[in-house]
Amino acid sequence: MVSKILKTSSLVLAAGLMVNASAWADEPAQKSRLSMGGYGEAVMSRHFYSDNFKRYTNADQFKDADSYGRFDLPHVVINIGYDFGHGWTMGSEIEFEHGGSESAVEIEEEETGEYETEVERGGEVALEQFWIQKSWSRALNLRMGHIIVPVGLTNMHHMPNEFFTVYRPEGESSILPCTWHQTGISLWGRTSDWRYEAQFIAGLEADLFGSQNWIKKSSASPYEFDVANKYAAVLRLDNYSIAGLRMGLSGYFGRTAGNSLKAFKYSDIKGDLLIGAFDFTYNDHNWIIRGCADYGHLSDSQEISKINRTLGKGSVSPQTQVASAAYCLGIEAGYDLFALSAKMRQEGQQLYLFGRYDSYDSMYKTEGAIVDNPCWSRQVYTVGLNYKPLAEITVKAEYAYRQLKSQFNDEPTLSLGVTYAGWWK
Repeated sequence: MVSKILKTSSLVLAAGLMVNASAWADEPAQKSRLSMGGYGEAVMSRHFYSDNFKRYTNADQFKDADSYGRFDLPHVVINIGYDFGHGWTMGSEIEFEHGGSESAVEIEEEETGEYETEVERGGEVALEQFWIQKSWSRALNLRMGHIIVPVGLTNMHHMPNEFFTVYRPEGESSILPCTWHQTGISLWGRTSDWRYEAQFIAGLEADLFGSQNWIKKSSASPYEFDVANKYAAVLRLDNYSIAGLRMGLSGYFGRTAGNSLKAFKYSDIKGDLLIGAFDFTYNDHNWIIRGCADYGHLSDSQEISKINRTLGKGSVSPQTQVASAAYCLGIEAGYDLFALSAKMRQEGQQLYLFGRYDSYDSMYKTEGAIVDNPCWSRQVYTVGLNYKPLAEITVKAEYAYRQLKSQFNDEPTLSLGVTYAGWWK
């Protein structure tokens, strides 16, 4: 009986660490109670448009701007988990975004000899997951701590081998927190052809909403704690009834106004936030097809916008207007060209030729006097290749064409990337 519990909890730990709804089919062999893994991305890109911050307000001035290039480490992640036994496990995920961050203190010799703090490297370091879990069975698990919020396709499937593009799909990652992680409680499991997950977490912070990214930046509290004056609920259901096909529905409801250190400023409004999302993944007959549709509505957006403009220069708010509704649509399809070669199939190599389409608008609907900024309505067309010499390694190449409204300049980009995702132990 003890060995059965240990085996069950180890499998649940392996599935939960990568936060992958299909992880039950991909879990690593458990040779010890300690599990280690991770994923990472290195990217080179060339942008054939201006990076000037006025390129939308004065588009004509930047119509023939020079291109610019960038190297980037979007995400480098280390997963560590441990199986304590008797159904108790721990999972953690440390993420270094864009190379992490560095600072140093030194003596300034050329001026007054004072101590000086310098930022030497940009980026972020974040603890994206840390939870303790009790598993009674494959169908019933209780997770407590800092967890992934599984709203939308990308949040639930955010490892680099779970999308074709060099960067994470643009639509969802532009309007929603991505990867969305908060502290709370989750009840989840899988039985037969269904997987479910229900969560109780803190509400988002309304003072962090904005016009460009809607609610994207509101889950990462700038304080040493998450403000929890208001709460939110999350529900996700996935179905695997059809061979090769997974379909998922996810939803979020929470109150945002007043979930701030200056809660008194929002005392007369609610700021109810409702998000609904559908997504699917098909992987069979040498095809991989993925798609998503997300829609969100925010009540009292005009009042929230007015209050955020009064918070002062020292506040954490971007102090921009926020829309009452935002949406995104995305679909990608890729075919494994190496499936046509018996030799390549035998060696396990894959080469996917793919195409992708995204449409999104962070100011899809506005309320009252809020002005809809048309530059945040975008469509993106992407074509490219994914070469997989091994199951854990992917080399990516793509050409993306971001199309804006006619009064703005379109934004084409050429990108190359190399990624890994897997278990080391």
